[in-house]
Amino acid sequence: MTSRIVIIGGGQAGGWAAKTLRDDGFDGEICVVAEEEWDFYERPPLSKAALLDADAALPRLFAEEAQQALNLTWYRPLRASQIDRAAKRVHLSNGELLSYNILLIATGGRARLPGEAWGKHPQVYTLRHWQDAQRLKKRMAQSNTLAIVGGGWIGLEIAASARKSGVAVTLFEQQPALCMRSVSGEVSRQLEKIHREQGVDIRTGCGALELDDHNGLPVIHCDGKRETFDAVVVGIGVDLNLELARDAGLKTDRGIVVDAQGRTSDPAIFAAGDVAQHHHYGLCIQSWAFAQNQAVATAKAMLNPDAPGYDDAPWLWSDQYQHNIQILGIPQPGGKTVVRDNALFFSLDDGGRLTQLVAFNDARTVKLAKRWMAAGRDLSDVPLSDPAFSLMSLR
Repeated sequence: MTSRIVIIGGGQAGGWAAKTLRDDGFDGEICVVAEEEWDFYERPPLSKAALLDADAALPRLFAEEAQQALNLTWYRPLRASQIDRAAKRVHLSNGELLSYNILLIATGGRARLPGEAWGKHPQVYTLRHWQDAQRLKKRMAQSNTLAIVGGGWIGLEIAASARKSGVAVTLFEQQPALCMRSVSGEVSRQLEKIHREQGVDIRTGCGALELDDHNGLPVIHCDGKRETFDAVVVGIGVDLNLELARDAGLKTDRGIVVDAQGRTSDPAIFAAGDVAQHHHYGLCIQSWAFAQNQAVATAKAMLNPDAPGYDDAPWLWSDQYQHNIQILGIPQPGGKTVVRDNALFFSLDDGGRLTQLVAFNDARTVKLAKRWMAAGRDLSDVPLSDPAFSLMSLR
């Protein structure tokens, strides 16, 4: 059996890969190279409980006892600077060389900023790591006004947490609608309605933003107006950490190109999590479910070449105010959206097949929709919008 597996990345994907390797009987050495000092932890709580709970603890992926049982060799806080594929060695930022039999790249991404100046202002924040959440929570407690740049899922979750904390929120989004790249227009409008009802000042289609300073506070220029805030949070997506893979000559596109088993163009190297491009959809999917389930499937394939691999439809969820919002699949251009009670949004292609479901507070229908999607079921003649029609009859 392989004697040493090296995992580059101490996030959720790396954690689930390590646990799966042990659960499936790998008794060799597992080395984890991580840029942060913490054990594996979950990122979704960073925009919610980590900001709202006064004594929020690190949202550990595994209990401390389970973590210790994995018997990992940690290299932290360190960065992998180079992969020597011919010698099967990883160069670390402290000069050490780490040999591997199998390598897993789970390097995730870093918060994107509109420009260099934004990263230098002391009251401009991003939310990617545990320490980011600690800094932002401290500042929010001292703030009356908060600007959020970016009307995607992370921006909306931070807006909800800030409003719960009594902070006035202004949200700037360059696109004409919220979450425009990931959901239909009908869903965007429902999200906007929910946030406006909670007092969020939403500015969509706002064009390019400029950052200035006034007595140590950030000033945002938008459409000829200058507004000063106590803090600014930027949530405009991530830049994937692909440099290591590219420099090593691995095939990359939007992310690291992998097959269903997470295998890259080098049979000894696998990729998991944010940086792994979904082999079917051709996208990098930044979600809790993908980070866990694709990493689990990849780890199994690292030990067993006949493992089934990963082919699930994209699935993510977001908690905002009293709403649990689940998003299954990806909307396709040219399709139509059927709305049921402003709570279920079915996106269908020309053949009546479900390409996406967005469900507000309805996990049961999501489970049904996974079956319809997997079966390619034609829903053209189904009265999906009629609340009197039982969706359970379609099981």
